[in-house]
Amino acid sequence: MQQDTPSAIDEIRLEERRGAERRLGGLALRAKRPLGDFTTDRRVLILVAMSLVVGTGGALAAWLLVQLITLVTNLAWFGRLDTMPVSMAAAARTPWMVLVPVLGGLVIGAMARFGSEKIRGHGIPEAIEAILIGGSRMSAKVAVLKPISSAISIGSGGPFGAEGPIIMTGGAIGSLFAQFFHLSAAERKTLLVAGAAAGMTAIFGTPIAAVLLAVELLLFEWRPRSFIPVAAAAITATCWRPLLFGAGPLFPFSADPALPWWGLIACAGLGILAGLQSGLLTKLLYVLEDAFERLPIHWMWWPAIGGLFVGLGGLIEPRALGVGYDVIGDLLTGDLAARAVLTILAVKAAIWLVALSSGTSGGVLAPLLILGGALGWVVGLALPGTPGFWALLGMAAMLGGTMRAPLTGALFAVELTGDVHILAPLLAATVAAYAVTVLLLKRSILTEKIARRGQHVTREYGLDPYELTRVGAVMTRTVDVFDAERSIADTMRAIETGPHHAYPVVDGQGRPVGLVTRGDALRWTAEGGHAGQRLGERVSDAALAVVHPEDVVARALDIMMAAAQGRVPVTDAASGALVGLLTRKDLLQVRATVVQSERERRAFLGHRTLRHAKTRYARKRAQAAARPDN
Repeated sequence: MQQDTPSAIDEIRLEERRGAERRLGGLALRAKRPLGDFTTDRRVLILVAMSLVVGTGGALAAWLLVQLITLVTNLAWFGRLDTMPVSMAAAARTPWMVLVPVLGGLVIGAMARFGSEKIRGHGIPEAIEAILIGGSRMSAKVAVLKPISSAISIGSGGPFGAEGPIIMTGGAIGSLFAQFFHLSAAERKTLLVAGAAAGMTAIFGTPIAAVLLAVELLLFEWRPRSFIPVAAAAITATCWRPLLFGAGPLFPFSADPALPWWGLIACAGLGILAGLQSGLLTKLLYVLEDAFERLPIHWMWWPAIGGLFVGLGGLIEPRALGVGYDVIGDLLTGDLAARAVLTILAVKAAIWLVALSSGTSGGVLAPLLILGGALGWVVGLALPGTPGFWALLGMAAMLGGTMRAPLTGALFAVELTGDVHILAPLLAATVAAYAVTVLLLKRSILTEKIARRGQHVTREYGLDPYELTRVGAVMTRTVDVFDAERSIADTMRAIETGPHHAYPVVDGQGRPVGLVTRGDALRWTAEGGHAGQRLGERVSDAALAVVHPEDVVARALDIMMAAAQGRVPVTDAASGALVGLLTRKDLLQVRATVVQSERERRAFLGHRTLRHAKTRYARKRAQAAARPDN
């Protein structure tokens, strides 16, 4: 192999330097940007303008999905072309009730196999997966096939809600719109979530809950750059809703029970029961999903098998089929008998678990409301107030615990019913359910599916310690340096016997002009002919990355990555003199400090007070013993 000549190597180093200068350009400006509470800039206004379009698209998609569901329902069960909502209670219990869900499952299986496999499932995990590992890019095929498959699934009796599919569809609309423009992955994510929030707002009329759902489930951040556009999309959908669905809450309801002093404790108790119910359903769902995985047939046939169980459940209780909004309304108003509630609870849970685990298309929110509401209704028979009040608490608790979104659950119940007087009971119930599911299950019903595909999702937000810590607090202050006037021969000997891998090179004023590493010394030895040169002639680098003590460590990390340096000199901002060195070990120390603060447990006040008391007592004893009369 022909070796590079020294001139060729110099050319390579020059090109590397130019590349470093290009990489450093943007991030260096970012490092010098004045620090503030937020990193959001005026570009958020462009995203807000885009979110108005996405919000409109999400609202129209929600209307279209609801129309498709009612059309398929009327056609499949009553033989008429109509888009008026109907109750499954009017469906006849004939063999057709078993056959329709099976036929619907066959159609969905074929659509998933020959169309897009991404239409399988209830939508929210797929949206999360697109955000986390797909660069927030979704295909037009999903935007078209997801609402159609969901309409067929729900319209043919599937015990699902429309919110999961519309979150997926609205997200696809936002993602597709974003892909027409030069946007970052974070900006595409914002528009994807904006479409999802708009769709949920349009169907349920719950803009605040939709935005909270976005924050608690989809955005994976709490920043103005994403929150403002998502809220704008939800507000846009709210403006469209009176024209598309009508005004007012979806389930008007008001309950103001005179709870006794232990009433909130009872609300929390119901939340605990809902949390246990949620944990049981989540476990059973994935047990059944594993059972389907072991079947010796292709997955395209699984929805038909799930449809068979749905149809058999419909023979027992037809109202367990479909979305079941009428059941939710009856639970709140108390227009159901105890036996009917128990039957709906048992049948709905069974067919929902089997159908969802079969990989069909449909949402989980409406079924969770029915299951939690039925539990609350039954428990409420033994508690003060109406069963409808406790049913509402059960709905919110079930939603908050299962989806690990307690604030969404509480506000969703308020916006869904228009009853703002029961926030405290709702909060007690949803937080209790949330606590139970967090302690019992490592993952939620949404993230377990993603984890089974090899992706880990963390749902905890916290302040980035690298944004909080200054470089001056963690840098190495005692630094071994080489003078730029030092000879190459002397430098190579010093590096060979020295303890470090790299050393800053400084000029006569103590300003860094480059870094010299063991790799440089080995290369110079191989090249030969450099022994008489000065060190500054070989390592002087105009693109040398430097940071200042007042910079936050996150900015320094950006500079280190852009320059591909494992360590950067820290200089005084005014004089440019070297004052320290930031290394990878220093960066690890930031993380170590955070871990220590979370794991180290110490008591200060109680122990310190006792220790001071013992010291004062011992001092008094010593003074008393030293008195002459003793």
